[in-house]
Amino acid sequence: MGFLHHTHAVLQRELTRLRQQPMYLMLMFVLPLASFCFFAILFHKGVARDIPIAVLDEDHTSLSRKVAQMIEDTPTAWVAYGIQSMDEGERLMREGRISAIVQIPACFEKNILSNTQTHLEAYVSGANITVNGLLSKDIQTAVTMFGAGIQIQLLTKQGLTERQAMAQLQPVRFDKHVLFNPYINYGYYLSPSFMPMMLLIFTVMVTVFSIGTELKNGTAREWLRTADDSIGAALLGKTLPVTATMFLLALVMFVIIFKIVGVPLNGSLTLILVGTLLFIVSYQSISVMIVSVMANLRLSLSLGGGYSVLAFTFSGLTFPIMAMYPAMRAVSKLFPFTYYTDLFVDQMLRGAPAIYSLPDLGCMALFIVLPLLCLPRLRRICTEEKFWGRS
Repeated sequence: MGFLHHTHAVLQRELTRLRQQPMYLMLMFVLPLASFCFFAILFHKGVARDIPIAVLDEDHTSLSRKVAQMIEDTPTAWVAYGIQSMDEGERLMREGRISAIVQIPACFEKNILSNTQTHLEAYVSGANITVNGLLSKDIQTAVTMFGAGIQIQLLTKQGLTERQAMAQLQPVRFDKHVLFNPYINYGYYLSPSFMPMMLLIFTVMVTVFSIGTELKNGTAREWLRTADDSIGAALLGKTLPVTATMFLLALVMFVIIFKIVGVPLNGSLTLILVGTLLFIVSYQSISVMIVSVMANLRLSLSLGGGYSVLAFTFSGLTFPIMAMYPAMRAVSKLFPFTYYTDLFVDQMLRGAPAIYSLPDLGCMALFIVLPLLCLPRLRRICTEEKFWGRS
């Protein structure tokens, strides 16, 4: 009962501090909610459409116009410019106004009608890998369909039925089935990545700030005395408001992800909620360790921010973990975000059985042990004045 009483006393003190310092309002409410809304609007469209390209038509025939129209009819490409030379196209690309140039050579129609192979050139900017992939795929698909249509017409004129012509043109048919995100919707892929990323950043920042300001303002001993010198009660009472607030923000985040962005939920919401709570507490635990070791608000905020941002790099969302060097795969295990991402994707899109997500929950729970290892150090920096007043 004494421990709970001391925890409650620290909790009351912390709630008073929250009301008195506007920075808490920014870090715990305004900025997280603003970031969630920003990403919801950013990825609301879901799929990249109408990326501007230029077409250099050196043939000016019905077939050249037809292939240009088929390229524009693809979901990704938008023929924004009809250029007169490659120099003009290069200038537009360097200015960032287009992402690809399609060159239709002279004698394009003549070569096709004379059954002579012809070439169609596409120059796609590789500066943006996503745009490069989308445009390359759609332009190649349009040109392949155009060529197939020409071949089918030639074969049907030779007496074959359309079905026979198709079988001769494509003796082996390839069917691709995209699992879990068949629409290739970037909102389904990036919203559940960036929003938890923002949640962890603000969790780290506000936890570091709440403990670090006690040291900076020289009130750490008062904080500890409120808990009757129980460092465990002092830490629990201080972190509980952050835990509760961030979990409520996570619920708002889920409403945005599942209801506004429209991401499907194919698995267990209960597992996601449990994982989210562990995710928040694990990053609070890391924040406590950082402040305990650094004993400096400015350095702790810098280190916590750097550690938080690195989590996305090593999560496997942009570059697969399985393709990393073994040393980098080991480093990826040092971030709770890696395990939370696995759990979130498994339960959100894949609808995986619960047993496959239990190891991720266990790994996140291990990070909660960190504050226990740092309690003696935290007590020391709270009681010795030489650690106070550092910015």
